[in-house]
Amino acid sequence: MQLSNQGILVVLFVGLVAGWLAGKIVQGTGFGILGDILVGIAGALISSLLFPRLGFHLGTGLVSEIVYSAIGAVILLLVVRLVRTGGRL
Repeated sequence: MQLSNQGILVVLFVGLVAGWLAGKIVQGTGFGILGDILVGIAGALISSLLFPRLGFHLGTGLVSEIVYSAIGAVILLLVVRLVRTGGRL
């Protein structure tokens, strides 16, 4: 699999926006540019594994990828918060 320069930029952009949205939803703040990108990309991986198994489908395109990634990132941040606080949200 080869990723062009444009493909890498799209992945970084989607990760940045999704991570920022998840940070705003869960904690009320972002994590900085690098943290938002990492959280967004991890959220995209979670959603790409979880949503097809649940039969969840929003559509295609950049906006749906951002929404998928943001939902996956929110799930990731909630799980991290549960682990950190010992089961309390």
